[in-house]
Amino acid sequence: MVKVSEEENPLEERSLLHSRRYYYTSIPRVIKQKGIHGQELTSLNIDKTQLLESLLIKDYGGSEYVLLGELQFAFFAFLMGQSLEGFLQWKALVNLLFGCIEAPFRTRTQLFTKFIKVIYYQLKFGLEKDHTDTSGAATGVSALLDDSWLSADSFLHHLCKEFFSLMLDASSVDGHLLSWTRKLKELLENNLGWEFQLNSAVDGIYFEEDDEFAPVVEMLDDPSCN
Repeated sequence: MVKVSEEENPLEERSLLHSRRYYYTSIPRVIKQKGIHGQELTSLNIDKTQLLESLLIKDYGGSEYVLLGELQFAFFAFLMGQSLEGFLQWKALVNLLFGCIEAPFRTRTQLFTKFIKVIYYQLKFGLEKDHTDTSGAATGVSALLDDSWLSADSFLHHLCKEFFSLMLDASSVDGHLLSWTRKLKELLENNLGWEFQLNSAVDGIYFEEDDEFAPVVEMLDDPSCN
């Protein structure tokens, strides 16, 4: 939940951005719980549904709208205010939501429908093409998002790929959620030329070297080797 703290500002010309501090909700990178080890701990980190439920109750007062509001605020702070902190919070929330497997189907279908709509319009705005440049020539993708967003190796491409695979391969999905998922997929394909060759659930788990948001997998000793 974003909290705003105002400080005294004796200089009238001082920027409003510099006169306030924003405190974002802390999104744990790894789930750690006492008394839980091995396969169960691995499962909790691969499917972040339980973490989402915990954060909603503990930090967002049970309100899905407050969580989505922070997602919107972080994106705005990043895009319009050039805030690295805003980008990192937006990325953490996107990783959290796209990292859920059970929640979109069972516990939080409406939340995920709203989330996909929010992401759709955020990216549609961020990737919108300018009509002309100073010379009158048509320009490409807007400079609002730099080239790192456009690569097929970007974190967003991998997250979307696995989420699309999860949604489109499922035997039963909410109609509104499926519709918005397809719209987001088409947006990325048409605007960025991304191709999504959807994998099986096993092949679809994405691990990037030194990726701070990658799930932590605990390897268990093989009893047969003892």
